[in-house]
Amino acid sequence: MNSMYSLFDNSIECMESLGSKFAANRKKLEDLEARLQEGRFHLAVLGQFKRGKSTFLNALLGDVLLPSSVLPLTAIPTCISFGNSPLVRALNEDGTVKEEILGKEQKEIAAFLAKYVTEEFNPNNRLGIAQVDVFHQAPILSKGVVLVDTPGIGSTYRHNTEATLAFLPQCDAALFLISADPPISEVELDFLRKVMTRVPKLFFILNKVDYLSEAEKQSAVQFFKKILHEQAGIDENTPLFCVSARRGVNARMAFDEKGWSESGMAEVEEHLIEFLVKDKNETLQKALSLKAEDILSDVLMQVQLVMRTLQMPLEKLEECRRIFEEKINAAEHQRVVAGDMLRGDRKRSLEFLENQSAELRKKASSYLKAKLEDVLKGHPDMNTARKAMSDVIPTFFEEELRDMSGIFDAHVHETLNPHQKRADELIEAVRKAAAELFDIPYHAPKSSDAFEMTREPYWKTSEERTFFNPIPENLMLQMLPPKVRLSRIRKRLEEDLESLVMANVENLRWATLQNLDRAFRNFSSLLDKRMSDTIQATHGAIQAACTKRSEQSEAVASELARLTAAAGKIENLMGEFHKRS
Repeated sequence: MNSMYSLFDNSIECMESLGSKFAANRKKLEDLEARLQEGRFHLAVLGQFKRGKSTFLNALLGDVLLPSSVLPLTAIPTCISFGNSPLVRALNEDGTVKEEILGKEQKEIAAFLAKYVTEEFNPNNRLGIAQVDVFHQAPILSKGVVLVDTPGIGSTYRHNTEATLAFLPQCDAALFLISADPPISEVELDFLRKVMTRVPKLFFILNKVDYLSEAEKQSAVQFFKKILHEQAGIDENTPLFCVSARRGVNARMAFDEKGWSESGMAEVEEHLIEFLVKDKNETLQKALSLKAEDILSDVLMQVQLVMRTLQMPLEKLEECRRIFEEKINAAEHQRVVAGDMLRGDRKRSLEFLENQSAELRKKASSYLKAKLEDVLKGHPDMNTARKAMSDVIPTFFEEELRDMSGIFDAHVHETLNPHQKRADELIEAVRKAAAELFDIPYHAPKSSDAFEMTREPYWKTSEERTFFNPIPENLMLQMLPPKVRLSRIRKRLEEDLESLVMANVENLRWATLQNLDRAFRNFSSLLDKRMSDTIQATHGAIQAACTKRSEQSEAVASELARLTAAAGKIENLMGEFHKRS
């Protein structure tokens, strides 16, 4: 640990010696060192929308605290740390406290969280919250772990808004949740592969096993292990914990030790506590070393670029700068072309959505009319028939939400994947041009994005009616002959169903439209930012060095000597961090 502190101190000192242009890099290193000193181990719960992440965390906490997926989460992380008294704090993007509550009742805390971290009350994070901190007395938190609840695949856990899946820069380990319904998707596997490049330790959880028989559970375990091994390279001997987070929460709240054990949560808790006691510090050091090495690598490229610029003969330097600026202009042109292509794909995606919605209207109308005929076979009165249909509608549209979410997961992933590759090639072309022209190593950044349903629609289950007749509708119908009554009920409910189908499909279409727009908008803004950052890190460094070249040769020689020493020190520091990662 002492040698780790020395490494961070030396790295921070090196950033200070390089000047204010590297202040952001220095701040990142200072944050990492602070985490090392405090032993804060960030353990995120990851998974696709509605896999049960919040319920799983509630089970670990032994408290129905976090909003479940019934209220879709925003892209705001909820960080849960140990505290002697319950405290919840919402932080603005500048780190200041927007609002906090201390020692309130469970319902008040849950309502406070819902206010800031759900799409229902804070759509698209219009309140501008960076994160929400929760301090809780759960025993597992006393082991120095910070549990992080995430919104789902494609969500963001960053104190600043950079690439959506660059991924979790403050995550030291993760619990990856999957469930048997639906099975693991290609989107999840793609997400997992990206996580594996950034997170040094992963735990795998198969949730919702209470919906499976013992034979089905064993088959699901074998299937998932096989898929994880073949598609993500996960060792087949890696534990896969089978749990029912829902049963675990209920057991914890009822102080039911047998139920807690049978839910599978007891085994997970014991495994995590053992890990935190024995292996947390080593894993934390590895995670922080990887992050520090990445930061220093970015700095080294910029330093080497300036050094090479200072060493070049002026004539060659001017030629290289001219060529590089031409390449930047070409890259900017390509970015504009890429933007046009992206807008074209967005338009085609909207047309795809309209076609899907039209098909869903037909499907819903046919399905619900058939269900209505089943209900009417029992010759119910109007109220009973309406109640039966109002129970059918949410179930149908919940399933359609899941199916449409899966369809658009795949559609947007397939649509944006070529754009992501072109974006990487475009960014890499700028860096590669600088590297080749000035003969230095280059590092191509990675980009990724994913699509999820971030707003769950509200399903209408009954059609409001106004009657001028003072006699209640049901009573009036009961006065009619049975055949006439049944015919009237059928006609009235068929009219209602058509209206409800239109309303609910439009509800789902609108929610999907908002997410499509968000996915394309986020991708476009991400590309613009990455281009801007790359040009600043390359062209900006070259411009600064060219300005320096206009000074006296003694000053240039002095600057070159300083940077050469700094580059050597950075390489040594990277090597030391690499040993610990």
